Amino acid sequence: MDEEPHIGHLIKAELARRGLTITWLAAQLGYSRQNAYKIFSRKWIYTDLLLKICDLLDYDFFKCYTDWRNGRKNE
Repeated sequence: MDEEPHIGHLIKAELARRGLTITWLAAQLGYSRQNAYKIFSRKWIYTDLLLKICDLLDYDFFKCYTDWRNGRKNE
């Protein structure tokens, strides 16, 4: 069975793919850079924060969980 998605790693990868910096993300969220970096280490984050990051990056991170869940059901 595949492991549950690690949202921090997914966010970090999408940020890099888009060529955006942690400084940009921190500014958009109103976070210090240190607190924004902490997001990358989190396996899960609150839904409201994830929704805001989805909007900022125009990427549906919720779909990662849906795809993972559906893949588990099909095993």
